[in-house]
Parts: sequence; C-alpha cells; structure tokens
Amino acid sequence: MKTEYSLASGSTAAIESAPSTEDAQPTILFVPGYTGSKEDFLPLLRPLAAAGYRSVAIDQRGQYESAWAKDEDGYCIDSLAADVCDLAGQLRPVAASLHLVGHSFGGLVTRVAVLAEPILFDSFTLMGSGPGPLPGLRRAVLDAGETVLAEQGMQGLWAQMAARAQVDPSFVNSSPALREFLKTRFLANDPVGLRVMGQALRQIPDSTEQLAAVALPKLVLHGVRDDAWPPAVQVDMARRLAAEHVVIGNAAHSPAVENPSETARALLAFWAPDSAEPRGAGAPAAAN
Repeated sequence: MKTEYSLASGSTAAIESAPSTEDAQPTILFVPGYTGSKEDFLPLLRPLAAAGYRSVAIDQRGQYESAWAKDEDGYCIDSLAADVCDLAGQLRPVAASLHLVGHSFGGLVTRVAVLAEPILFDSFTLMGSGPGPLPGLRRAVLDAGETVLAEQGMQGLWAQMAARAQVDPSFVNSSPALREFLKTRFLANDPVGLRVMGQALRQIPDSTEQLAAVALPKLVLHGVRDDAWPPAVQVDMARRLAAEHVVIGNAAHSPAVENPSETARALLAFWAPDSAEPRGAGAPAAAN
C-alpha cells in the first residue's frame, strides 16, 4: 500500500505492508540508496508480513515520489538523517519494536540517524553499505556523472546511465515496463539533491568507532558480488562494529532485489533467531 508521511521537512512517500492484525507489530523502516526508492524493498515486504512484521519503505527527500527540499541544505546528510528520526519517532509509539535498515547511501544516512537518536531503534542493519566514502569504479562513475549532470542535465545523465546499462544482462533482459519505471524514477530525482548527496558519498567521514559504541544489535549484510563497497571492506566494518555478518549468495549490490528470499531469511534470523527459518546454503553467515 502506498502512503505518505508528513515530516517537519515535507511529505515523504512510502510503501507499507503489514500482517492482518490490529496488535502492535515489530516494524522495519527501510531507507534506500542514492537514486534508489522505496520500490527497491518491494520483494521483501510479503515474506516479512507473513512472518508478522510491518514494513515501511520510503523515498528519501528529493527521490522519486517524495517532496523536494527547499534548498540544498535539505539534502545534507544530517538533514536526511533528521527525516529518518522524525519518521521513526512517529512509528515508535505504535510498534512493538523498530528495526532500521539502510541500503547503500541509505546506510550512510541511517548510521547518522542512529548516532543522533539511538533510543528510537531496536536494531540496525547496513545493507550493501560501507564505513565511509564510496571507493573504486562506482566512485569513478559518480565523478563522471556529476560532470554530465552539470553540462547536460538529468536527461543527459540518464542517457549515459542507460548506455552503460546495455552491458548489464539484468537490465537488458528486464521487461520494458521495468526499464520505463527506472527511467521515470531517475528523472523524478531533484538534480540538486543528486549533487549534494553525491558530495556526501565522496566526503562522509568514517564513524564506525562511534557507531560501535552504540549498544544496539547490528547486522552487516551484502551480496557476494557487491561492486560498490567491496565485500572485504564490509567484512572489516562488521568486525569493527562487532556486528553479525551475512553474505547473500547470487547477489551483488542490491540483495533485496537480486535474492529476496535469502535476504528476508537473513533479516528474520537476525531479528528473531529463535523463530526464523534456517539460512540456505546460498547465504553463508559468520558472526564477527
């Protein structure tokens, strides 16, 4: 179900799914990455609802169907984290427990939220995220895209992204409807937001030591072929956080989409280890 939340900074679009019960439920707040949206978590919502969890997946400020910020300060990472805390404060009174999941850039935003108001949350999951600035090829693509955005605007940047995607079998083999959705979603982003969020992806300091000091259960989860923050970087981050660590087989940077069944089982095993289904062989796990 699509819905909308009123935050201090404006309206935020969400997709919700919940068990058919009026009792207070454990609730998950999903926060997407750079150029992502609430739809990135859709494959997880049904299995989580079947397990008794309410899910609230959002678009961040300036993404897809959420309102744009009034100025570029509204896209700084502290402002985006304040949005997460604002919404968490609304969900908390009606939730049996509240679990926070941040994917990719959303992981950087949510770690700031946890450091600001840890009392709001019962657990924290970093999904395909890292300890600090984006490295490697993804960083190079981000740098090149900023130049295109400045010179050719959103249409030019989408054309560049679509051309690069032609070598990605998952994109080439996807349905025309999905490709059209990806284009529509991308072009709905505020270009100012993309620029400011992109700066955060380059410059955010490593706050892993501060996060490790927060007494909250933590999970680091990523695909075995993650091509954003390398798996070795995320393994080390899990060690530094004393967090649980799960690798999702047959997945790269978006395990919620690429292998939702294993991802859902891993999340349930983290939140309720006594009641979750066993992990499959494709999702080896190691406590760190």
